[in-house]
Amino acid sequence: MKDPETLEQAIRYFTDPDNCLNYIVARRWPHGVNCPTCGSANIRFLSTRRLWECKSKHPRKQFSVKVGTIFEDSPLGLEKWLAAMWLLVNCKNGISSYEVARDLDVSQKSAWHMMHRIRLAVQSGSLMKLGGNGGEVEVDETFIGGKARNMHLDKRQRRITGTGGKDKAAVVGILERGGRVRTAVILNRRKSVLQEAVKHHVAAGTALYTDALLSYDGLSSDYAHKVIDHAEKYVDGRIHTNGLENFWSLLKRGINGTYVSVEPFHLFRYLDEQTYRFNNRKLTDAERFSMAVSGIVGKRVMFKELTGEAEWRLGQS
Repeated sequence: MKDPETLEQAIRYFTDPDNCLNYIVARRWPHGVNCPTCGSANIRFLSTRRLWECKSKHPRKQFSVKVGTIFEDSPLGLEKWLAAMWLLVNCKNGISSYEVARDLDVSQKSAWHMMHRIRLAVQSGSLMKLGGNGGEVEVDETFIGGKARNMHLDKRQRRITGTGGKDKAAVVGILERGGRVRTAVILNRRKSVLQEAVKHHVAAGTALYTDALLSYDGLSSDYAHKVIDHAEKYVDGRIHTNGLENFWSLLKRGINGTYVSVEPFHLFRYLDEQTYRFNNRKLTDAERFSMAVSGIVGKRVMFKELTGEAEWRLGQS
């Protein structure tokens, strides 16, 4: 049976435990299964239990396909995990944990934990700088937080001042035109913070486009820096930040419409999710899903880490 290409096919395909196992094995161990503890390929498969056993002498000789992945120690079946992953990486505006809980017949608490584990799996990082060799890069920042129109008048007058960034989380985005976007939660929009982010991610000499925020002043010494003043116009030939404006629109549509309320300390996870979908937007649903499954190894986040229980217990000891 060929690999699924649509959600309907995926649901049918992954109801078979052997299909789940074979799909993950092909992406986790493309050159053959090896022991996650010692790396040995001298193993045998226990078909009755769908486990492998390493023939070397060490603790935890037996292991499943979940060991060392985001699925580790989860009592939920792979058919639920893979369906949840398909939904997250392919729903353009995201999908809430309440909807996943209803669709997969799990608790909302479990669904919420699952989605954060999957967001960790699609997290990407690169030491390669954007731009260079004639590339063009856009840089822009935005605020993520409650909308003024949804606040009571007294609360709005107390919290929304100036440009409206008070009590909101600041986020910077760096987009290579025709390429990938990178995002990060930042402390503020000050010059030192923004310019450090630019210099960390963008190669010197790149054509750099920003808005007229004063924090970007001084970048001309390292980049071909051009500025578009949004008080006058939004496009001047090649000078604009519309690519990032499009990304912010997608991000905020998901946060405001799907997730509704996102805690600042979890915001980077939702950025990772939207960044993954945006950077792989030209792939098919099946290709995007397959790539996500390939990233499940070596990544794990515990529920107590997500809720802050680990830090609380550390403080009590």
